[in-house]
This record gives sequence, C-alpha cells and structure tokens, in this order.
Amino acid sequence: MDKIFKQGLALRTMPVSQCIEQQNILLQKHLKQAMQGTHYRQTYTDLGITPQEISLDNFSDLPLTSRADLNDRSHLFQAVPDDKIRDLSLTSGTTGNPVRIPYTRNDLHRLAYNEAMAFHGAGVKKGDTYLVGVTIDRCFIAGLAYYSGLVELGATAVRSGPGQPARQWEFIEQLRPKGIIGVPSFLLQIGKWALEHGKKPSESSIQSLITIGEPIRRPNFDLTPLGYDLQEIWQTPIHASYGATELETGISECVMQRGGHIHPELMLAEIIDEQGNLVAHGKSGELVVTPLGVEGFPLVRFRTGDITRIDPTPCDCGWTTPRIGPIEGRLAQRLKVKGTTIYPDTIFQVLQEIKELGPAYLEVTASYDLSDEIKVVVAEESAISVKEITNLLQARLRVRPEVEKQPGKAIMTKMSSGGHKLKRFFDNRK
Repeated sequence: MDKIFKQGLALRTMPVSQCIEQQNILLQKHLKQAMQGTHYRQTYTDLGITPQEISLDNFSDLPLTSRADLNDRSHLFQAVPDDKIRDLSLTSGTTGNPVRIPYTRNDLHRLAYNEAMAFHGAGVKKGDTYLVGVTIDRCFIAGLAYYSGLVELGATAVRSGPGQPARQWEFIEQLRPKGIIGVPSFLLQIGKWALEHGKKPSESSIQSLITIGEPIRRPNFDLTPLGYDLQEIWQTPIHASYGATELETGISECVMQRGGHIHPELMLAEIIDEQGNLVAHGKSGELVVTPLGVEGFPLVRFRTGDITRIDPTPCDCGWTTPRIGPIEGRLAQRLKVKGTTIYPDTIFQVLQEIKELGPAYLEVTASYDLSDEIKVVVAEESAISVKEITNLLQARLRVRPEVEKQPGKAIMTKMSSGGHKLKRFFDNRK
C-alpha cells in the first residue's frame, strides 16, 4: 500500500495533461466494468457505444444517470455476482427510498485508500489519533469509510460514535486525540457541553475538526454561522468533507481549507446546468460524478443533485487536482419564491445567526401562482419574537417566509427521521 500511496501522491502533483492520460485508461476500464451490469449494458448497446470509443474528450456525450434510475431499478446496476459482495450499505433515503449499495472486497480497499488520501490532504499523519463521531451501524457507510481510512493511513481510530457529549469529552480527556470527525452541529454540542462544565475545548488535545453532512462554508469559503461558532469554541482548523453512499468516494478539504480535492484516479467530476450541459469552471450547477474503479455498483455520470462549483486552479498545498467548492444547496430542494431562487441551507444559515433560537425546521408548499410558500417553525421557548425572526429572514433572503412557534418537544418529534440524519426540511409540494 505504501507504493500505491506514493504513486497517488505523485499523481496529485503532476501536470494536469499527464494525469489526463492515466484517467482515460481508468475511464475505459470503468466503462467495461459498468457494462457488466444490465442497466449500462442495455443503454450503451442500444446507443451503439463501446468503451474503446470514449475518452475525456467525448465523455460528456454519454447519458446521465439520475437518482430516479437508482430508486426504480438499482439491482440493474450491480456488476458482480452476489457471491463477490462483502458489504451491503443503504443510502439515507433523503431524496427517495433507500438504495442498496453492494461493495466487493476491492471496493472496500478502494474506500479505505480514498479516505486515507483525503485525510492525508487534511493534515492527518501516521500515528495521529482521531475520534470517529459518526455511526458505523444501520448500514451507514460513512463511519466505516472514515475508520478504514484512518487505519489505512496508519493513524489510530477511536470509534466513539455520535451522541452523548459527556462520553465524548471523557474520550478526549483520557485518550487525548488530535482531532474529531463528525457532524458540525454535534461537534458544537460537545464544545458547548465542555464550556458549561468548566472545561476549555481550545486548551484540549483537539487540533483539527473534520466535518460531514452540514455546510460550514459559504460559496466564497467564508464560514457559515455554524462554522464560525465551531471555530470560536475549538480554536482549531475545520476541514469540510463531502461524499455519498452511491459514489463510494469522498473528498475533504486540504490544509488550505479552500475546497475538497478531487481524487483523479477515483473520481471524475462535472458541473451541469438545468438542461444537462456542462458549465464553465467557477460557475455553479449540479455536480455529476463518475466514481472510477468501482466493481460492485459502478456508476457513470451520476447526477448527485448537489449544487456546487469546481475550481481547476492549482492549490497552495501543492496539489494540482481540481477542487469542489462548498455545497450550496440540493436541486430537489430548490425553492422559488416570487421570482427568487433560494435553498433551505441558506435559510438555516440565517437562523444560525440567532443565538436565542432553539430547534427549527422548514415546511414548503406550492401556491397557485407557481411560487413556493415557506413556513419556518421554531421552538416556542425561543427568546426572540416571531416578528424579529421574520424581519431578519426578509433582510437576509429578500423573501418573507411565514414564521410560527410550536413547543420544542413537538418540533424535535417532527424533526426526528428515525435514521442517521436529522430531518429539518419537509417538502409538501406536489
């Protein structure tokens, strides 16, 4: 693995033209594997496409793969016999029914290498100890991915899991880890619990936070209110990571904290507009990913539904690979209010500015004039008034959502999705 790791590092610092030559070879191999599954074999055969004809020059001519394709017939994407499968994971089901994702032994090795390389870019070193505050059960792949990556890199993983800030702080004091991996709002809870109990997170052993699942940066890389609060409490660098179960690939910000580096031997990334056309680098659009080298569930040009942009310029960390910027919203959750386009994450970032605010969620319905109607439901116990919340939202968003107060217990019951992600957005549009 040391040899492969060194080759991977060399790939990330070589001229882009040399890297493209290797990617074309990997792409053709990936397409051949994808055609072992029924979906791509039928699709490409009907279109008269053979892998040998495809390179990065005409790659965008291939049809896109939608999330609906996976929801309706995920079994047609499996490209290996059942006896080659070593792990079964499920997607979160945030935008549809959970999808079964099979991993082969090689897929699991690939996953470990992927995360090891991402951790290396974020400054994690051999011998470092990190708390993995992400669940590894309930068929959730992220916890297993982070754990495997740390082990592959030669670091030490502490499988603390999510929840119980007091227990997390015990681990911090007893095991003195260098960093924590977890959901930003949970990492904030740990820090607040410590402060409430006379402890100082900024003076602990923690020197790095790696986050998952919630945005901590705006498109210009400034911290969101949540990211700012995290940095204020912990006084340590924060590295955002991005991934999806379907992709079997994740990225992380490097030490420069200016976007997540694309793994050139593991991932092709494109940005498209609403019509499916490629957009220029630096412009926002939907992220499309092809996870190279996957055996069990290989995807080609998969539409993630996430809105972001790509920066192809070399990074100050020394890597020449393009970077994916912060996720700006989800296409399926895009709202249109009286001509203004807005995403739920943008609303939540404004709500994060209100220190007196308790738990909150959004409900959206469609009105007859083709405009979405947004209701912000906040905890009744919040010290700030409905009028103040409404005025702040209008000032920041240029739209005026309805704001309603309900008992905090009722809100937490509504937000609980029963899975490993907290549901805060309820889309009632038809």
